[in-house]
Amino acid sequence: MGSCCIEETAQDAIPRMQTIPAVSHLAPFWSGYAIVDTKIKDLSLKDFKGKYVILLFYPYDFTFVCPTEIIEFSERINEFRNLNAEVVAISTDSEYSHFAWITTPRKQGGLGEMKIPVLADKSHKISKDYGVLDEVRGISLRALFVIDPRQLIRHINLNDVAIARSVDEVLRIIKSCHFADQFGDTCPMGPLQEQHTFLQNSNYFNTT
Repeated sequence: MGSCCIEETAQDAIPRMQTIPAVSHLAPFWSGYAIVDTKIKDLSLKDFKGKYVILLFYPYDFTFVCPTEIIEFSERINEFRNLNAEVVAISTDSEYSHFAWITTPRKQGGLGEMKIPVLADKSHKISKDYGVLDEVRGISLRALFVIDPRQLIRHINLNDVAIARSVDEVLRIIKSCHFADQFGDTCPMGPLQEQHTFLQNSNYFNTT
């Protein structure tokens, strides 16, 4: 009897396979309640049509790694908006948990003022649709999706829950999307320059 229980527990600990949406395909539609300027509001993907959207999945409210990156994304939101991009943070916590976390001062472990929406996925539907739900713990993995103005997925990043994301790297991705949209399907590595990668006078293929 004891061994049977152990076997069932071991099986339950193995999450089912999930499908992550493909890059260059339409992003799954989502909608839900979000905290926007300390108010609970309806929010959906259609509200961002014509803009880049960074969906910032994170595991839990009131933790240590999550606030550091969420606060940095919030504090640097104008850099994203200058690139026609918005950031939406999302977890499987309720909108009431989000509200409590945002209205708790940072010195007391809260987020404090948020300049970006924080979306609730209490039903787990959005996390499932994007293939980033840890079904054993009922939390979102630390994932990031870049959705373009046509609402196509352009970039996916998936981390272990202990590893935070880089704001600078996400800004680089958005700039790369802009470059590729303007000049074609190619993009140079490193800092972007306002020129096509393959100008006729380029010596790229003459370096060997």
